[in-house]
Amino acid sequence: MLICSHCPFVKHVEPELSRLERDYGQRVSLLAVSSNSVITHPQDGPEGLRQQAQRLGWAFPYLFDEQQSLAMALRGACTPEFYLFATDSSAQQTLRYRGQLDGSRPGSAVELDGRDLRHAMDAVLAGQPLEDQQQPSIGCNIKWHPGQEPPWFGGPA
Repeated sequence: MLICSHCPFVKHVEPELSRLERDYGQRVSLLAVSSNSVITHPQDGPEGLRQQAQRLGWAFPYLFDEQQSLAMALRGACTPEFYLFATDSSAQQTLRYRGQLDGSRPGSAVELDGRDLRHAMDAVLAGQPLEDQQQPSIGCNIKWHPGQEPPWFGGPA
């Protein structure tokens, strides 16, 4: 998952991320990464991430993508954004899901329940196919280093 410490959309989903760790942590490898620029958002650096993880009791790895290379490779757009990889028949890790946690947003009446990601994880764990319709995540845009915005954000390559 691409998350960070300052984004109000991430703050909104923090309780569900804790529940996901509790419910799936023994069956899937959860991994959080912050790719935000510390030039523009120093609170999203390693110390801010450590404080966030400690405050929430997260035990899953929470990494800092200083060069933003993972976010670039994933064509990351926002925080939070969720990716689910699984081993395919040729023993390769393949992207099976990219999208939203659920339909809940800060200030909305939609229940925070992780429905979309949970459905995808359940299907993968059961060896079932996933639906082609995956809802994109909505949140704060990734904070790219100044002058380093990827082409899909309209900035220089």
